[in-house]
Amino acid sequence: METSDCINTRATVREYDTKEISDDIIKDLIAAATRAPSSGNVQDWEFVIVKTPEGKKALASAAFEQSFIERSPVVVVACANLEASARAYGERGKSLYSIQNVSAAVENMLLAAWDKGIGGCWVGAFSEDAVRDAVVMPTETRPLALITLGYPANRPPASRREPVEDVIHWETF
Repeated sequence: METSDCINTRATVREYDTKEISDDIIKDLIAAATRAPSSGNVQDWEFVIVKTPEGKKALASAAFEQSFIERSPVVVVACANLEASARAYGERGKSLYSIQNVSAAVENMLLAAWDKGIGGCWVGAFSEDAVRDAVVMPTETRPLALITLGYPANRPPASRREPVEDVIHWETF
């Protein structure tokens, strides 16, 4: 798929087929994520892959009972290594750059997944402490997103977007 087609047709998917995603494909998606830019090339991202029913149930619970998480074949917990961010950029690295870096990686992952016929959903509503407990995460690591992945049960249309003319500003706001 051409990059622009992937960007323009990607849609959030919350209903998945039961077909499994191979570990090799998961590794390919994580590899795509790690090709994202990061501030100072710090690459302060970490990814926890959750496939067990118990693990997915714990993450769904941590995400305020969003049950589709439990039904997805794979959940990726996208995290920031705060020590790596802070070593390079101090507090700004921890509080801002880490979020930007992981977000860029997540977008790469979602686009690479879509290119392979795999749908996903970027989940940001969750208790960080509950996610940390669910995947036994060290304290210097912060969970920033849960990404559900699976082959779509149906192909949703791309979401409506604001016209470019409504969001672009030339030279000044």
